[in-house]
Amino acid sequence: METSGGSRTSAQHLPTREYSVAPGADVPGPGGAEGPCDLVTVPARQGLEAVDILRRGGAPVVGPVLHDGSCDTLGFLVPPGTAAGWDMPGSACTETSGRGIRIPGASAEAPVGPASEPSPAGPDWLLPPGDADRVPLTDPVMLREALGEAARMIEAADSI
Repeated sequence: METSGGSRTSAQHLPTREYSVAPGADVPGPGGAEGPCDLVTVPARQGLEAVDILRRGGAPVVGPVLHDGSCDTLGFLVPPGTAAGWDMPGSACTETSGRGIRIPGASAEAPVGPASEPSPAGPDWLLPPGDADRVPLTDPVMLREALGEAARMIEAADSI
């Protein structure tokens, strides 16, 4: 969607529950990166804002999050089946066909440095799986709402 400033945003896209999780899709237990999941990728700036929004809510609603080696994008692990109905502009959702996501060098056991230190080897965890204070996967409905709010915040900040 074009805005008056010429930027692209998904700020006016309304989240809908019917496109969040495929019927009958089960959320795997702890260690969501080890079980089946889909991956929602977004630009890093919007993703970081969304992580902050989700974490401010008080309840643990954000699951594992990956950042790419150049820190251009963030990837949120979401329940399997999410990709079938994901239609949020400015983001992509990749189906993993139940194989889970296993990324060399990105493991819960291997601590990573601050997000400001990009990994030259490729993606790594911003929020690793298996932390006791987080849910195994991010709820797609909550993620849509946070991404929409983040897009509006970024648009407002850029127009100042």
